Order: sequence, then C-alpha cells, then structure tokens
Amino acid sequence: MAEFSIKTEEIKDYSSILNAGDTVKLSGVVYTSRDAAHKRIFEILENGGELPFDLSGASIYYAGPTPTPEGGIIGSCGPTTSGRMDKFAPKLLDLGLASMIGKGPRSKEVCDAIVRNNAVYFCAIGGAGALCSKSIESCEEIAFFDLGCESVKKLVFKDFPVIVGIDCHGGNLF
Repeated sequence: MAEFSIKTEEIKDYSSILNAGDTVKLSGVVYTSRDAAHKRIFEILENGGELPFDLSGASIYYAGPTPTPEGGIIGSCGPTTSGRMDKFAPKLLDLGLASMIGKGPRSKEVCDAIVRNNAVYFCAIGGAGALCSKSIESCEEIAFFDLGCESVKKLVFKDFPVIVGIDCHGGNLF
C-alpha cells in the first residue's frame, strides 16, 4: 500500500498508479451531491440544461454537511452510503467525473464504469464527520438551495484523508 498527496484536478493523472488500499490526502475542489441533488442533475441532463458544475475531471463527495456553527467553515461533514448513488454514477463517470468519495461497496455497473473511465472511488471515514470537516478550508453552496443539507456545495479540501476503495484496474476493497 502506498501513500499519496494529490490535488483533485490531478486525479486523472494519478488514477493509473493508484491501487485499492492506497491512502491519499486530497486537496482541491470537491462538490457535494447526494440522492436528491443527483436526481436533479439527471433531470437537467435529460432536458439539455446546464449543470451547476463541470463534470469533466470533477470529484463528487457523497455528503450532506450539518449546519455551520457560528464562526465555522462547515458543520460535520462525513460520507454517506455511496450505493444510493449507484444508478447515477456510471453516466456521470462516462461524462467525465474523475472520482467519487463516500463509504461502502459499489455495484458491478459502477465498478465497470470506474475501470472504463480511468476513474477512482475513494472511501472516507464513516462516523467521523467532525474529523473530516477539519480538512475542509471553504464551503460555498452553489445549487439546489431548497434541498438544505443536500444542496450542492463547492468545498475546498486540504489534506482530506481517504483510501482508494476501487481503482481503475478493477481492484476493489469490497
């Protein structure tokens, strides 16, 4: 197992050398999106509209942060169960998504799409949302404001700790 420090915009450059079980400290822009936001993203795609962020080379963190405490950057921000987004992930990967961050196993269709698109699935530490939030430097709500904690947010990570759960070679911790 290897350790890496990677900027999110360089994930595609590193994906071919990452293996399931490697530890990574991620830094850079990541977008939050969960079930409700994914459903809206697909409605936009089906209607030919413009997405709230460019999928090409992007990273999605399956998280719905709690409210930001007074003077804070973000509330608790741990990963949610990734399998709930499995019906959406293959298409998003085919459209250029570089990585996903969450917790738990993924379907065969998602694993195949990760391999096909030279992408990566990272696992964050479940149950440690307060700890995860310490690696987030900024948070900006950018879309679907009515969804509350499930709105799409643009986060900036600084050394956010993850493990490669599924690599582009078909390696899979699950």
